[in-house]
Amino acid sequence: MARKLQKFMILFDNPNLLYFPGHFISGRVIVELEEDTSVLGVYFHVVGEGVVRVMDRRQHIYTDKENYIDFRMRLLGEPDERYPMENEEHQTPRGQGPILLSPGIHSFPFKLGLPLGLPSTFLGKHGWVQYYCKAALREPNGLTHKNQQVFIVMNPIDLNVEPSILAQPFHCEIEHNLGMTCLSRGPVSCRVRLDRGGYVPGETISVWARVQNQSKVTIKKTRACLTETIQYMSKSKVVQTETRELSSVARGKVKPSDTDDWKNEQLYVPPLPPTNLRGCHLIRIQYDVFFIIEPNNLEKEIRLQLPIMMATYPYRNSDGTLKKKRGAQYPDSLPIFRPWLNNKSFE
Repeated sequence: MARKLQKFMILFDNPNLLYFPGHFISGRVIVELEEDTSVLGVYFHVVGEGVVRVMDRRQHIYTDKENYIDFRMRLLGEPDERYPMENEEHQTPRGQGPILLSPGIHSFPFKLGLPLGLPSTFLGKHGWVQYYCKAALREPNGLTHKNQQVFIVMNPIDLNVEPSILAQPFHCEIEHNLGMTCLSRGPVSCRVRLDRGGYVPGETISVWARVQNQSKVTIKKTRACLTETIQYMSKSKVVQTETRELSSVARGKVKPSDTDDWKNEQLYVPPLPPTNLRGCHLIRIQYDVFFIIEPNNLEKEIRLQLPIMMATYPYRNSDGTLKKKRGAQYPDSLPIFRPWLNNKSFE
């Protein structure tokens, strides 16, 4: 049928291919023929899956997979026919004769609802969550023509329906003695506060901190940074972890016996792909603010870790209007890919 089949494609009614859990996906499978053509059927398959594939330094490969959607339908063909999408393409249908399609364009509509609770589309270095549709047109001679179309699922996180504690200031503190236990050079104490625990891309994280250097060592600098950590799982075990820095802000030296106060320093949240992977058991994403103290010697740096939530929809006022954070620059759209995945990991 290669010369007879002019077009075989999947067209979605939604041209941007973005869908939310619970919504309907709809469209048409288009078949354009040059002349009368016999076919056994047109079949449609919707797939949602999570996949992890990691190779370690010893060349050992860890793989795992889970399905979120596996829905098949016949767009043309007898109800009792088995329809091919994968390895069934060479099997003979039962109780079905060829169907003659006339020259021209034939449109086969489809519509189905997406389940609630789907994880968002995710494309990572060692794994992904992906959704796509496949169409197959079967000829009597056993030849099967196939086409495939990816679509995007976004499961948004709304800060307004998350636990209210995320709207409250977030504190963390530590006291650390520089030097070995028997040769202590004195303590460094630090207290850090964020204005809240949940943010969306385009907002800024307000950082307050007090660093009291009661040691005999000069602190070279203090720094706050926003990080993204991705964990890939296989057989319920973490097989790969990547942490990358997304933004940072720093201040200078703190001499012995001095105190340095951070007063509402701003840490920018860049545009990030929607990352609600609730429902995915193979990939985890976590966001943290690290406050880092770097001594001016061979001492190991001191870190305070403050986990935060990265959401999709910002806080609203009681009347439903946007509670815009000062300095926020909300992006018009969010990216799908993470261009920083090939950057050096945060250590």
